[in-house]
Amino acid sequence: MCCESKRRFLLLYATQKGQAKAIAEEIWQQAGAHGFEADMHCISEMDKYNLETEKDPVVIVISTTGTGDPPDSARKFVKKIQDKTLPPDHFAHLQYGLLGLGDSEYMFFCNGGRTVDRRLQELGAQHFYDTGLADDCVGLELVVDPWIDGLWLALKEALPLQNEKEDMNSAVNPVSSSLSVAPHAVHELKLSSEVQNLKLEDEGARDSDTLSQKLDDINLVAPARDTKPSLVHSVPPVSQSALNIPALPPEYIEVEFQDSQGENPHLSSLISEGTTFEVPVTKAVQLTREDAIKTALLLELDIADTAFEYQPGDAFCVICPNNISEVEELLHLLGLSEKGDDFICVKIKQGTKKKGASRPQHIPEKSTLKFILTWCLEIRAIPKKAFLRALVECTSDVGEKRRLQELCSRQGAADYTRFIRDSNVCLLDLLHAFPSCKPSLSLLIEHLPKLQARSYSVSSSNLYQPGRLCFVFNVVEFPAGPSRPVSRRGVCTGWLAELVAPLLHPSKNSLDTKGESSLIEKISIFPRPNNAFHLPADPSVPFIMVGPGTGISPFIGFLQHRQKLREKHTDWEFGETWLFFGCRHQDRDYLFKQLQCFLENGTLTHLKVCFSRDSSTTEVAPPKYVQDVLRLCAKEVAGVLLKERGYFYVCGDKKHMADDVSDAIVDILSMEMEADKLEAMKVLAMLRETKRYLQDVWS
Repeated sequence: MCCESKRRFLLLYATQKGQAKAIAEEIWQQAGAHGFEADMHCISEMDKYNLETEKDPVVIVISTTGTGDPPDSARKFVKKIQDKTLPPDHFAHLQYGLLGLGDSEYMFFCNGGRTVDRRLQELGAQHFYDTGLADDCVGLELVVDPWIDGLWLALKEALPLQNEKEDMNSAVNPVSSSLSVAPHAVHELKLSSEVQNLKLEDEGARDSDTLSQKLDDINLVAPARDTKPSLVHSVPPVSQSALNIPALPPEYIEVEFQDSQGENPHLSSLISEGTTFEVPVTKAVQLTREDAIKTALLLELDIADTAFEYQPGDAFCVICPNNISEVEELLHLLGLSEKGDDFICVKIKQGTKKKGASRPQHIPEKSTLKFILTWCLEIRAIPKKAFLRALVECTSDVGEKRRLQELCSRQGAADYTRFIRDSNVCLLDLLHAFPSCKPSLSLLIEHLPKLQARSYSVSSSNLYQPGRLCFVFNVVEFPAGPSRPVSRRGVCTGWLAELVAPLLHPSKNSLDTKGESSLIEKISIFPRPNNAFHLPADPSVPFIMVGPGTGISPFIGFLQHRQKLREKHTDWEFGETWLFFGCRHQDRDYLFKQLQCFLENGTLTHLKVCFSRDSSTTEVAPPKYVQDVLRLCAKEVAGVLLKERGYFYVCGDKKHMADDVSDAIVDILSMEMEADKLEAMKVLAMLRETKRYLQDVWS
């Protein structure tokens, strides 16, 4: 089909970390084979499209960030369509399909997509294709792949037919209306030539025989002695299947090594979120005992000479590097150990077939190779299937090549989830597992995402500690496993722990830094204000805080702030404050024993603690978890929420705590209201809607 006969649709994406853009690019790439031309733009580029006059179907791919917010790139668009003066038929002419990305580990799943979808409907726009909501918790591809498969027939039905004789071999049934589309809900995509999945337009039938491997090749992947699948071995039926694998992403980056020298860019140039501040770490305290299961550290930053502002409950981001030993290891595997300090120039490859190809914003045009691998690329990122597909072309061993094809194929979806996604496998692990895989530097720049700054909750108050900002974190540990031969620490927490090691005082209670100025390290941070997770505006309103483990962090700031307000405004009325805290062992990881001081001076009215791993000799075993303690205080908790119109704050791990706390509140409301659970759930939903039940959680 010639270019002029292809039917156009508008393709918009709104991305925070690059996933929505990558999916939009996959749609753009597939469009041509189905007789369409996708006019693709970031949703922020409102000068390049106009929904008010758009006549063709619109496809939107949008992620969710923060506590259910649209990504930063969509803020201007969302603000525009939320204009209350717009008439209900403003978009009556518009046909659209929307794919939302989210993570069900978080409360407001796919809320970025839902917000846009709901508002477009309110303004009269019509679906030409059912909305898909993909869950990163279980694997985006479980919804994304079938949603894209069904898109083409939906587009053909939405657009007037221009060629009645068009080949319909590649058509699939549209995805049924559902919040989460199961793979079996869609017919398998059948191209007129299966080889088209592999074929490069400019390289003929390169690797066109890899879809149907000979048995000899399969045996190289899965010898008879290997009865169980692993990262490097497959078993039937996958090992004997013809494979549907993604099209090869077009190359678009070119790297040139420079003879000239220069300076690496400042870290602030890598951040698009706003002003960055380089601040000294003035104090580091280990809050847990050496024999605690997790190591928790408190760091204090000096922000006195900066314009950095925050409220208790806010978060901020730390710009962190990759582990230097991992960078050196990667350079070695790439055969570039001697070139780490050489300057490179990153350009767009001439003649690339990638639409709108541009140098990624997080990649400087000129810097040292080591700078890019240390500060710019997330080398720990779990490889996407498109990356695996590209790595196939860099792999010489036929058995390794076949296994990489399996891992990025439809037939190998379960293996991908088990051995790559759930095992947190990264590029280094893959290069060790598949030693004949030798990717180019340009390929890494094309496929590795931006190294994201890490977000932490503020654990202090500027009233209580002027010019200081504190935060608390556990040093994350990733144990070795079958797919990962070595243990690793978290990218940021491991770096911070190493950075402040000289500051850690043996007593772990206090620190005198006099005469130790040479030890003071600086880190770069930028603010990430929280729009809702703040103290009630009315100090007379009571509130409840639930924060086990490091989830207590923002509540230390709350209590410090409240103490200073009480000291300054003796004539104010202050509501009751409740804190529910839990940890494993009272003597090992009770992070802030000074909570007793807040209790004694009246800042904290009620302190409830529990210890999940401590043994008890009492006849009635004490409660182990915060949700158990909440149930013991059911009458009081319900009174705060229902009678006194108080606030409820939860901070910490979502999967293993926040959901259980939510369930406990439903039980408490049901019991105290003498109503069924459905009614209690409606009340909880109302509390969330009115911002009186607030969460700051992570997975």
